[in-house]
Amino acid sequence: MAIPYLEMMNASGATSASSSGAPQRLCCMFQPNGVYPKAWDVKGSGTDFELSPILSPLESLRSDVSVLSGLDNLGKGHVQLTGSFLTGKQITHKRNGISLDQQVAAQVGGRTPLPFVVLGTEPPRQGVASGEPIAYANTVCWNNETTRVSPEINPRVAFDRLFRDRTGPEARKEATRRSSVLDLVLDDAKSLRKRAGSADQAKLDEYLQSVREVELRLEKTLNPPEPEWIPTRAPELMKRPDAALPDNKQDHLRLMLDMMVLAFWTDTTRVGTIMTAHGFSRQNFSFLEGVTSDHHGMSHHKDKTDAVAEYTKVSQWYISQLAYFLERMKGIQEGDSNLLENSIVLYGSGMKDGNGHIKNDLPLVVAGQGGGLLRQGQHIASKKGTPHSNLLHTIGLAMGLEQDTFNGVSTGLVDDLLV
Repeated sequence: MAIPYLEMMNASGATSASSSGAPQRLCCMFQPNGVYPKAWDVKGSGTDFELSPILSPLESLRSDVSVLSGLDNLGKGHVQLTGSFLTGKQITHKRNGISLDQQVAAQVGGRTPLPFVVLGTEPPRQGVASGEPIAYANTVCWNNETTRVSPEINPRVAFDRLFRDRTGPEARKEATRRSSVLDLVLDDAKSLRKRAGSADQAKLDEYLQSVREVELRLEKTLNPPEPEWIPTRAPELMKRPDAALPDNKQDHLRLMLDMMVLAFWTDTTRVGTIMTAHGFSRQNFSFLEGVTSDHHGMSHHKDKTDAVAEYTKVSQWYISQLAYFLERMKGIQEGDSNLLENSIVLYGSGMKDGNGHIKNDLPLVVAGQGGGLLRQGQHIASKKGTPHSNLLHTIGLAMGLEQDTFNGVSTGLVDDLLV
């Protein structure tokens, strides 16, 4: 478990938010199956706007969020539109781009015990849709063009990975054992690479890259660095979750949200991604009054009144979970600011309307000031046809990524979002 702030730490040389500023964090939150446009779209522009029925749970957070419209995705169907949510690229021949979270993690991940964390609530599905494996819609995270990062859906496993003791005797003993195994694996892989063809060499290089990442994590266990930043307010302890998956959808998702907040708070990681559900989710929402259909089914509403009502209620429920997450972050003081102000939270879906898999004018919300770099409390309406990769480029820039374009597909920045 990450240690809480203690007064004695002031003499250790570690810095705090009051002296050097709290670190930036990035959280990307994906919601499947789109929304009903008429219930999502806001009225007005700039700071003079009115939240829609779906977005109404964000009213108390109005000054902390921006609603974006006019940004278009690439691809078709659930799988491709999920895959491009954080890459801006269309999956082609089973290849994609590197997702925003992974690009940021590559830059800042070395400063924390875990470079990033990916959490979810639904296991991968099988089958094929529009020529692509449905399992691809299990995640929006791509570590490279061919490698996906699957979310951890078991709360206890996620908790143990995030907060287990990494410096005690048992942890060091296990790290030493794993390091010995990795040495053998590296020797075998390097020997095999010499005899492999170019295609196999590329696959082995990706494999070796993953092994090196494990090596770096083990090195941090064996030789833990001094913390770069410590919280100015002692983190609240969280009970270790039960081994079984929660039966209740809201309980499950909120457990994951609570863990993400705690991971940011304790500086266990600064980059997190949350799959609120599988990109092709058929989650049953009968626990909501008046809802009888599964989420994917109701998304193909054909403008039927009952289906639209259920679809809207589920979308509003998802926004309520976002509001819960943001309120929790906002309530954690970090010097003269708070966790939300020092973070950027990107929320949205890879399609606008599930009825027809509409990829234009995505439903998107950005929250948090990113340490004072983003302007919030507005509706930003981009010019028709603007790629949503422009938003990814903008957030990446605010998180310190210096690049002329995002994955070669962005055409500019969302300037109104930047201070």
